[in-house]
Amino acid sequence: MTTATIEKTTVTRRVAHAGRARELGILLALLLVIAAATLTNQNFLFSSDGWRDLLLTPSILVLLAVGQAMVIITRNVDLSVGSVLGLSAFLTGRLFIDHPGLPIIAVVLIAVAFGAALGLFNGVLVTYAKVPSLVITLGTLYAFRGVNVMWAGSSRINASDLPEPFLHLGTGRVLTIPILTIIAVAVLVVAAWYMKNTRAGREFYAIGSDPDAAELYGLNVRRRVLTVMVASGALAGLAGVLYAARYGTVSSGAGSGWELEAVGAAVIGGVAIFGGSGTVLGAAIGAVLLMTINRSLPILGIPDFWQRAVVGALIIGAIVLDRVLELRQKRQLRLARERDES
Repeated sequence: MTTATIEKTTVTRRVAHAGRARELGILLALLLVIAAATLTNQNFLFSSDGWRDLLLTPSILVLLAVGQAMVIITRNVDLSVGSVLGLSAFLTGRLFIDHPGLPIIAVVLIAVAFGAALGLFNGVLVTYAKVPSLVITLGTLYAFRGVNVMWAGSSRINASDLPEPFLHLGTGRVLTIPILTIIAVAVLVVAAWYMKNTRAGREFYAIGSDPDAAELYGLNVRRRVLTVMVASGALAGLAGVLYAARYGTVSSGAGSGWELEAVGAAVIGGVAIFGGSGTVLGAAIGAVLLMTINRSLPILGIPDFWQRAVVGALIIGAIVLDRVLELRQKRQLRLARERDES
């Protein structure tokens, strides 16, 4: 019994080490991209606008990636976050137009609650109807987008419709750090602490590793999956608010394609596409890497086609690496079990 415990602890330590190495590798790739772009054009980093854009541009995607990582870790996926972002952004603008005296904090809370409600809708369908989250959220991606198009029509929210203090959220800085970046980092810290230190957070990993075994063990799988779907929707709602503050203009097309960026960021950041491993920190670094690549490749003179190809290659490489690590982990566990039995 003692031997088994020691071996399992060793394997677990190795797996955790592999996860940290993966995050370190993504961080190193990010630094290399920044260094290459800066050597080509020093304004990429060493200018007021360059530094601001480096921190500001990934902020919204970081929020979506954190929520997406939590969902994927439970062996699910949320493809509706882009549409939820768009609806929440438009709702934010309409609240300021239709209720001019409404405090900004009230608008933020309403939009976040709205996103959470849409996430709850997804979660109920996934957990109670027993339909794969891929199918449900693919359907709601189009359904929510259709509602947004019907609601917004050809109209759009302009910066002149939004109060100046709200727009300051998207452009303001504290000690050279954009406010949106501070908000994204605060959310990331809370989510990372929750996933690592709470029982519920550890249960997400157990559910993602083997949902049937988790249910037999007595974990409330339905409630945990519902929780991550609501959290993902709430973060997409918050991302919608920040999107309106950042860009000032919101149309029915806001958020289109962001769901794939969020999934890509999580996978590139080391979250296993089949659940059970990865961290929200890795997903956030993946989001920063994706957005930095999009900004830096034009500076390096690489055509738009190759920008997409690089992102695609990163996603494929991450999935292949996950598969290799998974097989290696299984082999180590089998060897440990065989040594224990002999």
